[in-house]
Amino acid sequence: MLPVSKAPAVAPSTTSFPGSQHSHVTQEADDAGPSTSTSSSGVTQEADNAGLSPVEVESSTPMPSTTPGSLSTPPLDPADWPTVINDKVRIDLVSRGPAHVDHHFTFPKRQSDNRRFHYHFMFRSLTNGEKVKRSWLTYSQKSNAVYCFCCKLFSKQSTKLSTDGQQDWINIGTLLKQHENSQDHAKNVLSWKELEGRLRKGETIDQTELSLLEAERNRWREVLIRLVSIIQSLAERNMGLRGSVDTLHVNNNGNFLKEVELLAKFDPVLKEHVRRIDSGANHTTYLGKTVQNELIACISDTILRTIVVQIKESKYFSLILDCTPDVSHQEQMSVVIRTVDLKNTPEIREHFLGFLLAHESTGLGLSTLILRRLEELNIPFEDCRGQTYDNGANMKGRNKGTQARLLKKNPRALYVPCAAHTLNLMVADSAKGSVDATNFFGVVQKLYTLFAAASQRWAILKDHVDLTVKAWSETRWESRINSIEPLRYHTVKVREALLEVREKTNDPMIRIEAQSLAEEIGSFRFQICTVVWYDILSKINTVSKLLQSVNMQLDIA
Repeated sequence: MLPVSKAPAVAPSTTSFPGSQHSHVTQEADDAGPSTSTSSSGVTQEADNAGLSPVEVESSTPMPSTTPGSLSTPPLDPADWPTVINDKVRIDLVSRGPAHVDHHFTFPKRQSDNRRFHYHFMFRSLTNGEKVKRSWLTYSQKSNAVYCFCCKLFSKQSTKLSTDGQQDWINIGTLLKQHENSQDHAKNVLSWKELEGRLRKGETIDQTELSLLEAERNRWREVLIRLVSIIQSLAERNMGLRGSVDTLHVNNNGNFLKEVELLAKFDPVLKEHVRRIDSGANHTTYLGKTVQNELIACISDTILRTIVVQIKESKYFSLILDCTPDVSHQEQMSVVIRTVDLKNTPEIREHFLGFLLAHESTGLGLSTLILRRLEELNIPFEDCRGQTYDNGANMKGRNKGTQARLLKKNPRALYVPCAAHTLNLMVADSAKGSVDATNFFGVVQKLYTLFAAASQRWAILKDHVDLTVKAWSETRWESRINSIEPLRYHTVKVREALLEVREKTNDPMIRIEAQSLAEEIGSFRFQICTVVWYDILSKINTVSKLLQSVNMQLDIA
């Protein structure tokens, strides 16, 4: 269930979903398909089939992008390098260059043997006495170890200098000489310098591939933007997405796929996307039911976070709760939070946060459920200043009701019963004490049942009366005015319709019932009840509508 609010435009390229199990939707949209991580979700699974080269950097440290040919980005400490070094990371690190310390830097001593690295090891002594700086040697201030810059990037052999860093300060001089004289090191230095030169000229071998990858990533981003917009449009109108089949260009494939087909006729991005799917060039479609559900959840999470931000900005709020069973006979509690927006002109806002499945309908169960939900959303209940429910015993109970338990948690969360529901209960309880009222509404219900049970009888009623008899609600008494309105102004015509039903039906039970009802509504007592209850319910209906209007103020209520 989407929280009720104006859904913000969700662009997968710019919107992230932290803390959500669906956050990979946006990540993969930016990566133009697959990533190196594995997931059982639909979006990731489909991205794995996209056939694109992985470009994801597996590092806790963000890697700013660098432009080929520019070596101005600061070097990165080797301890911060990502575990997996792919082509994109390698280009970035070569663009940065190795990290070097200043000759004034004081190297820390190791506690175990009180030894440390010395700056003079950064230089190599030639046979003629000349000292040459080891440009490939880089020192990590975080791990207190030295690394070979080029071997860590290019070497397939596992050595201390190319993996975890060398810390053997006793033998460091000998180890460095052995390393720089090795064939593997010489090959890696050559690879480093060749790549560095190509970067300066902007002539990397992977440049064309990266350009194609960037274009593909942008295409997927544009596709996802359109798919999210379609889902938003359908969800805002409470329209279903799926049909009986999940295939393009077939009947009964649902509103979502039909919208995709429609936009593909005019939009070049979706037109190309559908063409690739039809031709079999795209194994990834992002049109499946799993992706639809994940995108809906992502949109919902985004809206919910926006609502929570608005609630916190307003600080104080009130709770409006109501419970009702769904079609599966499970109790669902709707959660609405009311706030006052003071940014410009003060405005009262109500935010629907969704339904909560209530396993217990007791005051303890419902109060625990709402407190847990507020805690999950990081909304402090201490800022609650009001609570409003119906007049059910489990809600309004003075000692064990939901309002009483929440009031113990926060004495400032004052309980105000629903005025419209209170009015409705008052009328219902008053009517139960009158035998005439009970009989009157019993006859009205029998009238509706008789005419609505057969289309032939309903047609007879419509031939005599413009206003048809309507069923009335057991709980909303103000709605019963619609049921007795035809009787208030067209009693004679309704009676004539009953007599015609009696004459034209062959069922003896129906004939008897029609005759009995015709006599009942023609009686003086029934006529008096019709006029009295119509006048009473007219006034009650007016008051009830006013109490539920959006402009109703506390002083008027």
